[in-house]
Amino acid sequence: MADSQSNARLRADAGAPRSGVIHVRTRLTADFTVVANALAQRRGSAVTVGVAVYILSLPSGTPVTIAALCAHFTEGEILISRALRELEAAGYLERRRERTPAGQIRTRTYFYDVPGGTPEPDPDGPPDPPRPSKRPVADETPAEEPSVALSEADPQAISVLASLRHADPRLVLSGREAVRLAPAVTAWLAAGVTPAQLTRTLTTGLPDRFLTRPAGLLAFRLRETPLPAPPPPEPVARQAVPPLQTCDGCDRAFRAPAPGHCRDCRSAGTGLPAAA
Repeated sequence: MADSQSNARLRADAGAPRSGVIHVRTRLTADFTVVANALAQRRGSAVTVGVAVYILSLPSGTPVTIAALCAHFTEGEILISRALRELEAAGYLERRRERTPAGQIRTRTYFYDVPGGTPEPDPDGPPDPPRPSKRPVADETPAEEPSVALSEADPQAISVLASLRHADPRLVLSGREAVRLAPAVTAWLAAGVTPAQLTRTLTTGLPDRFLTRPAGLLAFRLRETPLPAPPPPEPVARQAVPPLQTCDGCDRAFRAPAPGHCRDCRSAGTGLPAAA
């Protein structure tokens, strides 16, 4: 009798678990990032872990503002802002105000591979060299300030920006920030958006806590929010057509707002005024 055949393996792989994930690992020699298990296995939001791993994979100097992260991820600014707050509270993310050699104050972002001690900011002197356990990611203040004076900016755009603090007291802008945002506001107003509509667009659904200056958040919304569709054109009013009437003199059909005589009968000397 022929032997029975089977497609099953005769022997299970040695050391393989009976359930759960089985890793198929590849030895990487380039383009990889080392992530601590404490971060990769962190309980809570998957967005927070994903944002942290993405920041760890970036080279130093890459912008990691809310606008830059929203351009990479499909999540919106609220989830991204919440993830950054959680990383900051856990000690992975730190923002420091430092003075550059030119004397300007910059806010720099440091990201720790493993949360460690928090260095004291030193705004009166040059920044200390970064520790090996942290990564300076990017400056968040602009390198150059606009050269346009406040008096030369669009007054209507400046008025809209100045009124935002009435909708949200946190939206306080300096004169330079207002000048920098004014061209984008002018473009919205030129597209037919009213100041009230623009104010609602800029102030609705803001995060509970700003991780950057309000100007950065407003610039992101002005740049990324689609312009509303123009209103449909109003229908052209058609001139009413008078109804058909039957001439009292010749029984001919003619159009007039009221019964009477047609044009020919009136012109024949019936004593009625001729129709126009």
